[in-house]
Amino acid sequence: MKSFLVGFLLWSAVSVQAQAGAPAASQQSPDGHRASPSSVDAGDYIYISGQGPRGADGPLPATFSAQVGQTLNHLKSVVEAAGLTMDHVVYTTVYLTDIRQYEEMNRVYGEFFGKIPPARAVLGVAGLPDPPIQINAVAVRNLAEVRAISPPGYKSDEPFSPGILTHDRLFVSALPGTATVGDPAAQVDFALDRMKAVVEAAGLDLSHMVFVNPYLTATFPARVMNQHYASRFEFGNTPARATIEVSSLPGGAQIEYTGVAVRDLKQRRAVRPKNMPPSPTASPCVFAGDTLYCSAKSGFIPGPNGGVFTSTTAVQLRQTMRNQLDNLEEAEMDFCQVVSTVVYLDDLADTGAFDEVYAKYFLTELPARTTLQQIAPADRSADKEGHYPDLEQVSLIAVRRACHR
Repeated sequence: MKSFLVGFLLWSAVSVQAQAGAPAASQQSPDGHRASPSSVDAGDYIYISGQGPRGADGPLPATFSAQVGQTLNHLKSVVEAAGLTMDHVVYTTVYLTDIRQYEEMNRVYGEFFGKIPPARAVLGVAGLPDPPIQINAVAVRNLAEVRAISPPGYKSDEPFSPGILTHDRLFVSALPGTATVGDPAAQVDFALDRMKAVVEAAGLDLSHMVFVNPYLTATFPARVMNQHYASRFEFGNTPARATIEVSSLPGGAQIEYTGVAVRDLKQRRAVRPKNMPPSPTASPCVFAGDTLYCSAKSGFIPGPNGGVFTSTTAVQLRQTMRNQLDNLEEAEMDFCQVVSTVVYLDDLADTGAFDEVYAKYFLTELPARTTLQQIAPADRSADKEGHYPDLEQVSLIAVRRACHR
């Protein structure tokens, strides 16, 4: 993990005019630190925090099916509190602590969406704040131009759309691959070709991508993935990226891709702080109009003697937020404009220590947030050069608008 592929990765909080979308419960650490809102209203889009299966009064439903239903009912409540319906949901990420429950999750999930289900990624992870499931989402306010996108010849009875096109963006599903497609290089090409097919079916190409999540299992060779991925994009102008190792993927796949593209290339602009050299695999941040998608960042100190030089989550997070602030300032933005984050922890037991530092970077309300532990904890010993493993990683989305201090 838990280097999080450092060296290739370039992907909390007054959300300005943010509106919490209760009644679903806000995320709160057991230590009682400040809670993230259930949703943040960012104008054209609503960003919804990770929703779990626990009831409003505390109990966890007895069966997995009921837990999935409860999670989706929480999501539905948040969406409706924003004045929308489940038809407005354009993208979800489903986290499962047991990927073997994928089919049962699918059955219940499909009951909550209509003829145009959202784009989606499903990931098997090591830990969640409330196992066995967590779902976050993005909803669009205006349905006028929303339509499903499918590549030629695509056939599936699964309850998600390969892509969802809105008035200004394309949300691309992680299309599950296969464990038997061939060697790692062939698997990467297969997964990239599937993403490319969705993008082209929307009348776009890969140059329109502003953010990509490669999800891969811990044994998959990162070097191979990066070599083949870099060949698909313009050097120094690649999408922002969060490369995330996960415990498992649907269908026994070892790698898959999901992401967001902007329809109008004139609305796309990469942002790179001066202390970051151009990369063949990731831009630090990329604009899609007024929305800034930033690559995941860890406590890695950039530069010729770079690395992670501290062994605690709290201190690493301070460097992570410094790294993200470099991105935001290069874009002439601030933490007060962050509307959504995804937090990846080496161990969920560190949530309290993480929250105590995280909250200090936001003056009033926090952004929407999803927190998870994607694989087993790392060995926290330093290597022979004094480098420690990444214990946390944060990706974010920000929207350009005036801040209220």
